[in-house]
Amino acid sequence: MTPDRFVVRFWGVRGSVPVSGPQFQRYGGNTICVEMRCGSDVLLFDAGSGIPCAGHALRAEGVERIDLLFTHCHYDHILGFPYFKPMYDSGTSVKLWSGHLAGAMTTHEMIEGFMRPPWFPVGPSICRANLEFGDFRAGDVLQPRPAITVRTGPLNHPGGAIGYRVEWNGRAVALITDTEHVPGILDPNVLSLIEGCDLFIYDACYTEEEMQLYRGFGHSTWQQAVKLAQAAGAKRAAFIHHAPWRTDDELDAMDRAATAVFGGAFHARDRQELEL
Repeated sequence: MTPDRFVVRFWGVRGSVPVSGPQFQRYGGNTICVEMRCGSDVLLFDAGSGIPCAGHALRAEGVERIDLLFTHCHYDHILGFPYFKPMYDSGTSVKLWSGHLAGAMTTHEMIEGFMRPPWFPVGPSICRANLEFGDFRAGDVLQPRPAITVRTGPLNHPGGAIGYRVEWNGRAVALITDTEHVPGILDPNVLSLIEGCDLFIYDACYTEEEMQLYRGFGHSTWQQAVKLAQAAGAKRAAFIHHAPWRTDDELDAMDRAATAVFGGAFHARDRQELEL
């Protein structure tokens, strides 16, 4: 990586549960994991089934320091965590961050809670990497590396979730998943995080018609994402958390509909890479 490159890689963009099959080949079936590379610094967001692939790539590249930030700890966002190879490498440092359970559970307690018998054969003590833990509250401003600023905010999701805005070298990327919008209202927490950003990554699991069935599940739509992006002056909007039943052909059709309304919109794909 050259020193001034800001690169986003999507290692998993599916929601709720991983999927496989011929109808899911183009967009992919792995659940959420997003890499943001700020020069030589690596931030990962969520540890869905996409994170093992990210881990293999980072190890092959020789990356020795990684920050992993959780939006929340529902199954689809953590199920790949025990298979993240850098955690078993004594030459690697991994810092784990969370804020959605602030006051109820620390990041260390959260990790020990889901990586242990009987749900997993061993606990995190088997990890040979240097593990650090960062706790924060929604609204805090983090600085995981000297030149990187990460702004945080609360999202509307059962059990809580955190939205992130990463600022580096004059550019900004916002990650907003999982969240449910209120009809007719643009969430001020989301607007604050995405204002003027170069890329806005958003939970577009459902269509507006489907929201009638899934109200209360904690997810949103591409139509709402476009309204938010336009109101906040975001340059591009990437949609993630694709519903597990959504086929490639259906996503293609949704992509065409979204692009017709907002030229900077697109549905993200596994292993897609963007440079800002």
